Amino acid sequence: MRQGTAMQNHARAAQNHQTKGNMMPSQLNGSVLKAFRILELFAEGRSELTASDTAAALGINTITAHRFLHTLEQAGALRMVARGVFRLGYVFADLGDRVLRDGSLPNLIQPVLDDLARKVGEACMATEFDRDMAVCIAKALPDRSLYVDIRIGSRLDAFCTAHGKLWLAFMGPDQQDRYFDSIHLTGMTERTITDLTALKSELRTIREQGFSTNNGERESDIYALAVPILTQHGRMVSAISVFGASPTLIEQKRDHVLAALRDAAENGTRALYGHF
Repeated sequence: MRQGTAMQNHARAAQNHQTKGNMMPSQLNGSVLKAFRILELFAEGRSELTASDTAAALGINTITAHRFLHTLEQAGALRMVARGVFRLGYVFADLGDRVLRDGSLPNLIQPVLDDLARKVGEACMATEFDRDMAVCIAKALPDRSLYVDIRIGSRLDAFCTAHGKLWLAFMGPDQQDRYFDSIHLTGMTERTITDLTALKSELRTIREQGFSTNNGERESDIYALAVPILTQHGRMVSAISVFGASPTLIEQKRDHVLAALRDAAENGTRALYGHF
């Protein structure tokens, strides 16, 4: 019996060791990680890279950096625009669009919204931007009998909703101009901002403070606070909000709700990278 037990213990120990070994960081490919670190340099604001730039940023020698750059060029991830000068390859234009349009974003954000609704006791939603409107892609409802609801797929005017104004605020100037050239600022309620100069001023404030409000601007009895979900390099990929029928949401409760929203947005960013 003792011999059999010892053999079994030894087998279990060997199996545990093997399992742990399979999970060790040594199983990761350092070259692949380094190649992606090179690609991330472009997300930090660079439009071009040389071997010397890459070597300095990654702490490697120029010969190694040169080899990485040419390998990435061969794979189509980079393109050479001058001798020793590289830019991103156009393959990322297609891949980037597929990431945003593959339908997985609602599933990633749903747990974040569920947690947020439990914390604040109000309805929550997430949006994407489609052409000239914010579109609801996910929602979470509070655990009480009375609340404001919204349908998945509902389209929200950009100039008079918390979500829409947030998307506009994070657009570039050219995108904003194209949007305003295509729409008419119609007064939905007495609080709707219909003066273009005043609205652009509010959008600048929203960008600086990192959140937007809806003070009954689209419907007189709907109020909301919204914040962006950003990539690690600051690109907005979604917006999340808390909304309800009481103005206390953006008055007395604003600080509490905004803190919960910002925590949720950070969780949303982590979810994008598989860490939530």
